[in-house]
Amino acid sequence: MNSSPTTRIIFMGTPDFAVPVLRQLQESAANANWQIVAVLTQPDRPAGRGNKVVASPVKQFAVAQGIAVLQPTSLRKEPATVDALCALAPDLLIVAAYGLILPKSVLEIPTFGAINVHASLLPAYRGASPITAAILNGQSETGISIMLMDEGLDTGPVLAQARQPIGRADTTASLTQRLAAQGADLLIDTLPAWLMGALPPIAQNDLGGEVSICRTIAKAAGQIAWQQPAVQIERMTRAYTPWPSAFTTWRGEVFKIWQAEVCAGHAEPGLVISTAQGPAVGTGQGLLLLHTVQPAGKRSMEIRTFINGAPDFISSRLGSE
Repeated sequence: MNSSPTTRIIFMGTPDFAVPVLRQLQESAANANWQIVAVLTQPDRPAGRGNKVVASPVKQFAVAQGIAVLQPTSLRKEPATVDALCALAPDLLIVAAYGLILPKSVLEIPTFGAINVHASLLPAYRGASPITAAILNGQSETGISIMLMDEGLDTGPVLAQARQPIGRADTTASLTQRLAAQGADLLIDTLPAWLMGALPPIAQNDLGGEVSICRTIAKAAGQIAWQQPAVQIERMTRAYTPWPSAFTTWRGEVFKIWQAEVCAGHAEPGLVISTAQGPAVGTGQGLLLLHTVQPAGKRSMEIRTFINGAPDFISSRLGSE
């Protein structure tokens, strides 16, 4: 039986990406001699068409496991929360897509620091939307970085990295799922060496590669400008799945494009034409062949199904209103 002291962990995370990390930590706790003493996650917020207030995926998992949950709106402006964290006496903080900045007063609490599971190969794509940014920029691979946090924006030294290819059909949803599983595995493999003091951090400057920053995504980012090249618009359809989606307007209403591909040809930007392969839209360079769309007030559907009920879609112009 392991007689060493149990490592007390506070986990911080919010979206689906963080759940596999928390699950693996919980499932490994007994054998690894650590304990999750609390979970911090974002406050419950309205979501969906009905704006029903829902708990984050991390909170839902933590509650089901009987783990104490804290939901501060800010760590900088709520000293009572910082006091509560101190009282929990954590040895380690583990962060995965939490969504709040950790001030120095929090970072200094645990003996073993704060470790972040970040979905990029740092120093590339520091910030809030690394998975979306990698797809949007046409990267062929991305990965996971296990990083020791400092006060900067994902600037801390790295403990471990693992690469992940980006497939031609990958969306933010599909890539997030794989990276979450990979991040959970890499964290569990990395923690024992870190806790034993056998894993020296590597400064990001020593890793090579250029620094890049990605910001929080606004809903308006998904609006298609048909003057862009078709290759860029196709990336948008994948990068912005599931949110905020790549969208335009048709008949003055929002029209979402979920799946499409680039094909050769030319038409005026936004003009829908018929091709031998199916309906396509003119762009600033090339055509965007439509596969799955979603008109306002309806579910997503294959383009041929949509055309059967809306033949006047051909020869119309998207985004002209």
